[in-house]
Amino acid sequence: MTEQQLLERITLNPKVMVGKPVIKGTRLTVEYILGLLAHGATITEILEEYEGLSQEDIQACFLFATKALENTTFMPLTIEPV
Repeated sequence: MTEQQLLERITLNPKVMVGKPVIKGTRLTVEYILGLLAHGATITEILEEYEGLSQEDIQACFLFATKALENTTFMPLTIEPV
């Protein structure tokens, strides 16, 4: 599956979840799926919990987040001593 095909699985609509990016055909936000993974849920657990989701949907969330961060500049919250 190409990057474009994966990204087409993510939609933004101001009338759905306040315009946050969601997996097409669901109300599951990219943020929510990545949060589940960050807190230790496995891809298998997520797919079992949310019928209709696919491995590609999860992959699309990762790709969307990667693309969203590509041109982001980060400033450190604290400065570490040298």
